[in-house]
Amino acid sequence: MDALIYTSENFQSRNRAFLWGDAVRVSFFVRASRVIMAEECYFFLMASMRKMRMNIPLSYTLEFFMNLFEEKVIQHGVSDGIIHFLVYRDAVKDSSAKSDVSFYFEVKLLNDVLAIQGNNEMDLLKEISVGANFLNTIRTHSPENIYAEIYATENDLDDVILLNPNKKIARSIFGNLLFLEGNTIKIIKTTEGAYISPLMENFVTFVHKSNLAEIQEVEMIAFESQKAEEILMISDEKGIFSVTKIRNKTFETTRFTGIVEEWKIAFG
Repeated sequence: MDALIYTSENFQSRNRAFLWGDAVRVSFFVRASRVIMAEECYFFLMASMRKMRMNIPLSYTLEFFMNLFEEKVIQHGVSDGIIHFLVYRDAVKDSSAKSDVSFYFEVKLLNDVLAIQGNNEMDLLKEISVGANFLNTIRTHSPENIYAEIYATENDLDDVILLNPNKKIARSIFGNLLFLEGNTIKIIKTTEGAYISPLMENFVTFVHKSNLAEIQEVEMIAFESQKAEEILMISDEKGIFSVTKIRNKTFETTRFTGIVEEWKIAFG
C-alpha cells in the first residue's frame, strides 16, 4: 500500500477546491501507530480555516480528528506517514461566506516522519516571487508552487529557493529552510513569506530547550545562503531533507543529522 485516501460526502459535486482553489491544507503526522503533535496540527488547521474565513463546524474538535485518524488510518495498517488533510468550501448558489465545508485527506507513507528522508539539490528561482502576507504563511492554492515544481523537474532539481517581492528568501516549494552557521540556526521570518509549520516549530523548540544551537529569525538575501555550513529543509508535506547543493556550492550534513537524531530520541 503506497497511499490511503478518504473523503467526506459529495466530494465531486460540491468541491470549491476543484472549482476555485478554495481550500486550506494542513498535515498531521503518524509515527509508530499514533498521531504525534496532534494539538499543534489541529490548532494550525483551525487558524488556517479562520484566515480563509471558513465556517468551522462544531464537530471539528481535536477528539473528532483523533477518532477519525484512528479509524480510517491507523486501523487500516498505517504506522508511519503524513496525513495530507484538505478542507474546502462547498459550492452553493448563495454567498460563499455561508457555505458549509467538507474535507478530503490522503496519507503519504514514510518509514519515520522525524527522520531525514534524503538529500536535496536546489537552485534559486528568480522568474517569480511569492507573497509575504498572512495568507502566504498557510497552505492554500499556490500557482507559484506548481510553476516552481515543474521548473525544478525540468532542471533535474529536487526543490528551488523562492524569493519574496523584496528579493529576499521566503521558502522552498515544499517547506522552510534552516541555515546552520557556527552555533546558530537561522530561520526565515513568516513575514518574509515562510510557511507556518508545526513540524518545524516542534524541531526548533526542541533545539532551543536542549541548548543545541541558538535560534535566530532573520531576513536573508539569496547570496547569504551560501554562507551556511549546513542547510535543512523541513516540509509538513514531504518531511525533512538535507540540502547538499545549491548551484555550485555543496553543504555538509553531519551536524543537522545529529540534531535530528537527538530530536527523534526525545520522542521515544
